[in-house]
Amino acid sequence: MSIDARAIVLAAGKGTRMKSATPKVLHEICGRSMLDHVLATARAANAKDLTVVVNADLIETCKALGVAFILQEPQNGTGHAVQMAMASLSGDDKPVLIVSADMPLVPSSLLEAVVAARHAAQAQLTFVTARVTLPTNFGRIIREGGIVKSIVENTDCTEEQRRIDEVNAGVYCFHSKALRNQLALLKPNNAQGELYLTDCIAGIAAEGGRIETVECDDPRLVMGVNNRAELAAARAVMQSRILTEHMLAGVTVVDPATTYVDIGVRLEPDVTIFPQTHVLGTSSIARGTKLGPCSQLCNAEVGEGCTVRWSVIEETRLGRGVSIGPFAHLRMGTDVQDGAHIGNFVELKKTKMGRGAKAGHLSYLGDATIGAGANIGAGTITCNWDGKEKHPTSIGEGAFIGSNSSLVAPITIGSGALTGAGAVVTHDVPAGERVAGNPAKPLPKKPK
Repeated sequence: MSIDARAIVLAAGKGTRMKSATPKVLHEICGRSMLDHVLATARAANAKDLTVVVNADLIETCKALGVAFILQEPQNGTGHAVQMAMASLSGDDKPVLIVSADMPLVPSSLLEAVVAARHAAQAQLTFVTARVTLPTNFGRIIREGGIVKSIVENTDCTEEQRRIDEVNAGVYCFHSKALRNQLALLKPNNAQGELYLTDCIAGIAAEGGRIETVECDDPRLVMGVNNRAELAAARAVMQSRILTEHMLAGVTVVDPATTYVDIGVRLEPDVTIFPQTHVLGTSSIARGTKLGPCSQLCNAEVGEGCTVRWSVIEETRLGRGVSIGPFAHLRMGTDVQDGAHIGNFVELKKTKMGRGAKAGHLSYLGDATIGAGANIGAGTITCNWDGKEKHPTSIGEGAFIGSNSSLVAPITIGSGALTGAGAVVTHDVPAGERVAGNPAKPLPKKPK
């Protein structure tokens, strides 16, 4: 279902407990910032009129994301943040959903549930609660006869109130008019000297307004992140969720405890991931491929039936049946076509490796085009950088490049050509010709 409500995402807090130059909500979990996760969740629930309340450090991020934002300066509490957001919205009666940007694990189903519950009960407010293990920094739910009377922040709780294990999860759906009325009445009567959004709950209760709650059965899903330890805990929960979804869809993860897969990754059935492997960014892995152990792929496109062992692959495309490693490094702009082999300690950068071509050992191939079936001997280097500019190397189909050859670009090695071991090739080599030496010169033709 979708939710017919405005959505406000609170992201202006400085997050000083992160002890970081990076704004708290821009810290990443499984390939996305916390802010990105919350925005994606709100969009998945089809929330309307999405507005983010930010500090100055987040303005450029919101512009890049194309999301509406309100600058909160100074940061004077959650109530003040919502006051500023509501001042920018029209005065209709559409419900208002409020969620914090430091809650990356919140599922869209929970947002839908809290909006649906408010609508069903025609309540002035519905919000999410959870039962947690004490002690906790969450605000406590104060009830009388089972009816919500207020939320008291942990810093303002009495010792008796701190023994309450029902807490505020920080997800709210207000009737717009009730919210505006209560925001106008907020006072900074608390230990922090701030305007608390939670004081709106006590105000609605005091006026006899209807308040409903939706309990989240798994308190981890409403975990707020305030420091690096909580960031790691949230990442562990999300990573487990991601891997479980892939495994249930037919992917083998040999050791989930040492496997890292970002949320934007696509894995087809019958992919196998061995321990200590990282699959990151927007990588796409086709069926039958085996990744790892000890490999990292970032923004890689990998075809069916490939093997990648003990290697790093970045912004690279692999065709079908390609074998990589061990200890290879494939960098951005590389395209390895069907059946090719890249062996140990080979580095490719912005290189097209033709169908069935091989580079087995200890080579650097940069800014190169290598034809189908070519063989690149151990220690071969394309000398693509002249100190000022990069230059291309072209190696034709079926060429044989001898061990420790240096190919000084720009240069073309023709189809079926051969370079001798240790050759320093500074001029183009015609198709079928053999060269050797330093500098390389044509070898005498074999008598027929």
